Amino acid sequence: MQQRDKIKPILFSIIKHSSKEELKEQIPKDIVAGIVVAVVALPLSIALGIASGVSPEQGLYTAIIAGFLIAFLGGSRVQISGPTAAFATIVAGIVATDGMSGLVAATLIAGVLLVLMGFLRLGAVIRFVPYTITTGFTAGIAVTLAIGQLKDFLGLTYPEGTVTIETSEKIVAMANNIATVNVQACVVGVVCLAILFLWPRVSERIPGSLVALLVGIALVSGLGLDVSTIGDLYVVSSELPTFQVPPLDMELFRGQLANGVTIAILAAIESLLSCVVADSMISSHHRANTELVAQGIGNIASVLFGGIPATGAIARTAANVKAGGRTPIAGMVHALVLVAVLAFLMPYAALIPMPAIAAILLHVAYNMSGWKNFVHLCQTASVSAVAILVLTCVLTIVFDLVVAIGTGMLITVVLFMKSMSEETEVKGWKYYCDENSEVTHLRELPKSVRVYEINGPMFFGMTERIADISVKTFTKYLIIRMRGVPSLDSTGMNALENLYRYCDAHDVSLIFSHVNEQPMKTMRRAGFVDLVGEDRFRAHIDEAIDYARTLIEEGSD
Repeated sequence: MQQRDKIKPILFSIIKHSSKEELKEQIPKDIVAGIVVAVVALPLSIALGIASGVSPEQGLYTAIIAGFLIAFLGGSRVQISGPTAAFATIVAGIVATDGMSGLVAATLIAGVLLVLMGFLRLGAVIRFVPYTITTGFTAGIAVTLAIGQLKDFLGLTYPEGTVTIETSEKIVAMANNIATVNVQACVVGVVCLAILFLWPRVSERIPGSLVALLVGIALVSGLGLDVSTIGDLYVVSSELPTFQVPPLDMELFRGQLANGVTIAILAAIESLLSCVVADSMISSHHRANTELVAQGIGNIASVLFGGIPATGAIARTAANVKAGGRTPIAGMVHALVLVAVLAFLMPYAALIPMPAIAAILLHVAYNMSGWKNFVHLCQTASVSAVAILVLTCVLTIVFDLVVAIGTGMLITVVLFMKSMSEETEVKGWKYYCDENSEVTHLRELPKSVRVYEINGPMFFGMTERIADISVKTFTKYLIIRMRGVPSLDSTGMNALENLYRYCDAHDVSLIFSHVNEQPMKTMRRAGFVDLVGEDRFRAHIDEAIDYARTLIEEGSD
């Protein structure tokens, strides 16, 4: 087994295989990178906690607990984990309907599934999720997240009891209450959003999200604007995360199974995609299965200490790399710095205006939408691929990720099977009687011998083509040439058995030429080789023809 496939935290390998001089040189760089990433993660964690329907500090709990454990136990050198926008709408929906008990149950299910995926070596399987589906549901999540922020961005006021769980309900509520727009909130939101888009041109060292928060606080507090702040809506606490388990029962776990599976799949996809991006930035290789195990443990610990689901965050990981982080120590330091912020500076979070939070999340939604990739796929991909892309996006917005990913994968598999079946062909050899024919390399066949050649995989999508094989009244031997068949499934095997019965009924003997390894194993396992006869399987077409000619000469069938 290659080193990268081991279930072993990469931090342990780095410590074991690095010299004292190398560690002494790198650790200070990782500490600095961890501090930088903590500054980036602070406003995002608070904003994502609020977007997820929980308190601001619970976003920090997630970055602290999951961020530390996943870095310590993970399979990537530079991955930074914590709350992400991908989970915001899912978590908000669970919390709104089933409270923290439902979220804990769903996340515990997801954590266990992630650990199992890692130990079952399923890290590579995530690569089989089509790019159109990941692009589609990511864009859908971005749209859903953006819609959810418009209320605070515009400073809208809803009547008490207004239900805004589903995206459609949020749109209806905004339409019904658009007259309550708060111009002062809009001004704060627009200023903060402008800073987020323009600040990278000024400085890349100081995160724009932190600047936007400080400017938002200055506008609201300094000018005395009538704008809601975090302190108006939440009781901000500086308490450190503590172990807590809400009441759980089997009925709750059964009800949250679908959400748990969705969180697990999304966490696996997002984390491993982030690892791949990080690998390309530092020319390294992550351990996918180790990362899945760490993500599972991190998520379980996160919700048991009051946090929410976590996954690898591409933006924070990129910030870590740019700041010089090259070992998981940076991720662990980032979590420890957030502990200090939580303990000493958290009360000041009450001053943050809600439009500033909304602006940060709108910027996150814009960045995660990948609209350029979306447009590029629509312009260059096949009609079926574009249909899957758009359908996955729409289903994510209208329904949820479970429906979107499930439907997208089902359609993708069906289309893949269809395209593969079209690649498989069954054709009989043509017979030329003209000695002056321009066709070269002809083989001389006895009149009673007929040859069919199969090219492509033999699976359930193409078995009806086997039924097209026919024999003449004078045919005594049917040669099936299978050098172009890489694989054979049980349905394809059944089609060959039907062909054998058809030939037996017409007094025709089957001979096979060049059967590859996998189809041969399937045939042996099914007892087909014994049924036809071991001697009827030949390594080469010429050998099969010569064998048929010998049987004819001997007058044997």
